[in-house]
Amino acid sequence: MTLPLGGRRIGMLTAASSRLGAGVAEAVIAQADMVRSLGGEAIIFALDDRYAAQDAVRYAPSPVVLCPVVGPAQIGFAPTLLRRLLDAELDCLHLQGIWMYPSRAGAIWAKRTGKPYIITPQGMLDAWITSRGRWKKAIARIGYERDSWRRAFAFHALSQHEADDILRETGRAESVIIPNPGPPAAPVPTIPRPPHIVFISRIHPKKNVLALVEAWKQLDPPDGARLSIAGWGADEHVAELTSAVAAAPPSLSFLGPVYGEAKEALLVSARFIILPTHSEGLPFAMLEGWALGTPTIMTRDCNLPEGFAAGAALECGHSPAAIAAALQQALAMEGPEWLGMARAAQQLAAGPFSRSTVAERWVQAYAMALAGTFTR
Repeated sequence: MTLPLGGRRIGMLTAASSRLGAGVAEAVIAQADMVRSLGGEAIIFALDDRYAAQDAVRYAPSPVVLCPVVGPAQIGFAPTLLRRLLDAELDCLHLQGIWMYPSRAGAIWAKRTGKPYIITPQGMLDAWITSRGRWKKAIARIGYERDSWRRAFAFHALSQHEADDILRETGRAESVIIPNPGPPAAPVPTIPRPPHIVFISRIHPKKNVLALVEAWKQLDPPDGARLSIAGWGADEHVAELTSAVAAAPPSLSFLGPVYGEAKEALLVSARFIILPTHSEGLPFAMLEGWALGTPTIMTRDCNLPEGFAAGAALECGHSPAAIAAALQQALAMEGPEWLGMARAAQQLAAGPFSRSTVAERWVQAYAMALAGTFTR
């Protein structure tokens, strides 16, 4: 049987293929798996970091090409990256994430090969993001991003909101809108779970985790209610969180980074997963939760309106008071209502966010790129 990508070599270019890449790395893992399922070869190109070699096994059997960084880590200049891309004889290059040297390497690759180059900003053109570090982003725009954006065959947006961001920032209207796929859907829960709320994400100001801690302090939770915060981040952000947690009730705990089986066990134990974020592309943790039948509490900035429409998510705002109100609603929910939300979450994971559904849309997108013709 001939598969849609029949031996085509698709390069996945990203700054961090390791756990340091957080949701972007998870998206690349899923994309590589999908490319293989369609008969293509996925080759991952990334900057080397302290976890990259160890985490490369998660991409197997796809090879991971790691390129050492010279100079500031924030820029990510890797002198060997361009040569490795050119030597790989790719049919298409797909950049995941922007604002670092891989954008420059991708643009030069596109110029020299004349082959299709796709950019997925992964939420990095959101207004919350572009309003911060303005001078650094101005330098990046002038130095390499504008050229990268100009040379892209098309952009990939995770939502209509992101397509609007792409148009505003780059002037490019050529965006295919396809969500990230979630993990395979597990069986629907049959009994309600204990009052356990889980936050699992990068520890960063945009995730609004300090407001979540303050919200928990304002609650009058039911007996046995817990809030577990899991994640990693820059030392200064983790220190802020640790200090805030120390002043919170003992029902709130900071677990640090959680991976693998421990991560899945944490998500399965949750009554709700919460993300009161200011800015996202499309958060993979929400999709992981839905796949396990775990409803979510989230802001509109998660760009997952499907969750609200289907009844799989409760909306929260950004302020501690608004977050506390959503938490109170979630913890007071009766078992039958919660089970209905769990079913709705699992149906989203098995339907519009399933890998098979998303793969069908990528077949069309990659076919357009390889043919050099863009249609909406």
